[in-house]
Amino acid sequence: MKKTLLCLAMTAAAVLSAPAHAADKSVQVIHWWTSGGEAAALGVLKNDLQSQGVTWKDVPIAGGGGSQAMTTLRARLLANDPPTASQMLGFNITDWAKQGVLQDLTPLAEKGNWAEKVPKALQAFDVYKGKWIAAPIDVHSTNWVWANKAVLEKAGVTTEPKTWDQFVTDLEKVKKAGFIGLAVGGQSWQEATMFDGVVLSTGGPDFYRNAFIKLDQKALTSPLMLKAFERMSTLRKYVDPNFANRDWNVATGMVINGKAGFQIMGNWALGEFNHADKVPGKDFLCFNVPGTQGSVTYNSDVFVFFKVGASEKAAQDLMAEDIMSPKVQSGFNVLKGAAPAVLGTSDADFNACGKKAIADLAYADKHNTLLGSMSQGYAVPPAIQNAFYDVISREFNGQITPQEAVKQLAAAAKAQY
Repeated sequence: MKKTLLCLAMTAAAVLSAPAHAADKSVQVIHWWTSGGEAAALGVLKNDLQSQGVTWKDVPIAGGGGSQAMTTLRARLLANDPPTASQMLGFNITDWAKQGVLQDLTPLAEKGNWAEKVPKALQAFDVYKGKWIAAPIDVHSTNWVWANKAVLEKAGVTTEPKTWDQFVTDLEKVKKAGFIGLAVGGQSWQEATMFDGVVLSTGGPDFYRNAFIKLDQKALTSPLMLKAFERMSTLRKYVDPNFANRDWNVATGMVINGKAGFQIMGNWALGEFNHADKVPGKDFLCFNVPGTQGSVTYNSDVFVFFKVGASEKAAQDLMAEDIMSPKVQSGFNVLKGAAPAVLGTSDADFNACGKKAIADLAYADKHNTLLGSMSQGYAVPPAIQNAFYDVISREFNGQITPQEAVKQLAAAAKAQY
């Protein structure tokens, strides 16, 4: 680790000492937004910058919820080849800030009054040692369910389930009607995303906070956590046998195309429904995981900017300011399915699901129920998150019992704490 820190520090120094040349009106950006809806949303930022004379150099790296992108980024920094900016999540933001390679955005933040516009929960990651080091472009939440309305009607499901028991009853109806009950992608981060909603539904926001943010052993070993794992086992009964290694957007496509009734997935799934020209209430339903109404387990996509030569700084600043502008906050998130990271952004252009996301965020921010998502890296550091992923995935796939999962989840937290 010390060697890595030294190499990164040397990288930063080398970049800053590079000879000045004509201002570089371009940005090279690492991200993992490669699905149809994601790419369309990113195009809002890309096109707006290009209209201002800034060339966008795309570095898309698909898969793994960003893990492959972070591997590539690390290699780039060690090779003294930093990009202009990178998409980033959660504790990774803080980890890179500790390396001393990120630009200080505080002058831009003060100019734009970011501290009054960004939810306080997000600022715990966007600000490091009193300095802004990230520009948040969205706020997603993980505790959402997506449903094909026509499939539900054929299965005799006439109302949106408000309780967990009703949700399970509806899954059973969909399965008996000949459809896949629950569309799932067999990747550990997707299974953990479902677990976010299951734990919140089972125990409520205080329990979620104690278990996944405070890592309280009493919560992690409690009967409520056992019940949450048992609920995961119940969900497994409604998944098709071919779900292994399926990407999340493919699972979303199963709901869109009428092969499956439901999907538990973050509200980035809305971008896929939008991209397919589907209409909320007419073609599909969007609602919170039953039992989680009033709470938001969030992740927020941000862009961080790396220390580069003075000639490239102007384009970086322009990109950061553009991200926080009303035009991009609205236009990007209309397509992406998220709520804008800037509170008070108009919801006029959003569909019903987008308006709900904005209202949910405002409510949770006001009532202290805006909770960092474990699955998306906003509750626990990567080492604990990955250990949790392993336990959750093995339990969901029947390799360990719910009782064993409770013990192993608590042990993983204790070992890494």
